[in-house]
Amino acid sequence: MITVALAKGALLKDSVSRFAKAGFDFSAVLEPSNRQLMVPSACGRANALLVRNGDVPVYVAYGQAQLGVVGFDVLSEHQMPVANLVDLCFGECHMAVAVKKTSSYKSAADLPAHCRVASKFTNCARRFFEELDLPVEMVHLTGSVELGPLTGMAEAIVDLVATGRTLRENGLIEIDHLFHSTARLIGNPLALRLDTGDIRLIVDAIKSQERKGSF
Repeated sequence: MITVALAKGALLKDSVSRFAKAGFDFSAVLEPSNRQLMVPSACGRANALLVRNGDVPVYVAYGQAQLGVVGFDVLSEHQMPVANLVDLCFGECHMAVAVKKTSSYKSAADLPAHCRVASKFTNCARRFFEELDLPVEMVHLTGSVELGPLTGMAEAIVDLVATGRTLRENGLIEIDHLFHSTARLIGNPLALRLDTGDIRLIVDAIKSQERKGSF
C-alpha cells in the first residue's frame, strides 16, 4: 500500500487532480464533510495523509509516506532528506524581501548591517543574507510578518508573495527576490530504492502530465 502526504490548503485541489489523472482518486479529501486525516483512494491501492504543508516533507523523510506534494518554499526552508521528483507547476509564488514603500532601500544589499528582518522562513532568509555577506538579526514570526516594518520591530521582511496584494495594502514593496516556488512531488529515498515498480508508475504518470501540459 502506497501512502501519499497531501498538504491541506491551497495546494490540495490541484494535488488531488494530479493523482486522479495518475489513477488514484483521493477526491474524498475535498468533501466539506470529510474529517478523516487518512483517506483511502477509490481504487483501494493507496492512502492519502492530510497534513499541514510544513509537515509533508517530515512524513516523507521518515517513511510514513512514500510520496508527497509540497511547495518548494517548504523544501528550501526545512531541507529534509527527501527526493525532489517533479515540478508540478502549480501553486506559483516567489520568496521576496520587502520593506515599507516610504523607505530609501532599493535592494536587500542597501539594508543596514545588523538590522532586524522578520520572517516565517528564517532559514531561507538567513542563507540569502549570508550570501550577500550582510549580517542581520532574524526575527521569527508565525503570523502576519507585514506587521514587522509597520510597527518598527523590523526593517524588512522575507515572505512568500503571490499577487503582491497583501504587501500593497500594507504599504510595503518588494526590493529583492530569493527564488521562485511551485508545488513539487517528493519521495522517500529509501522507498524509491526498494520500489518494485508501483511508486515509479505513479511518478512516471505524473511526469507525463507535465510533459503533455495537462494541468
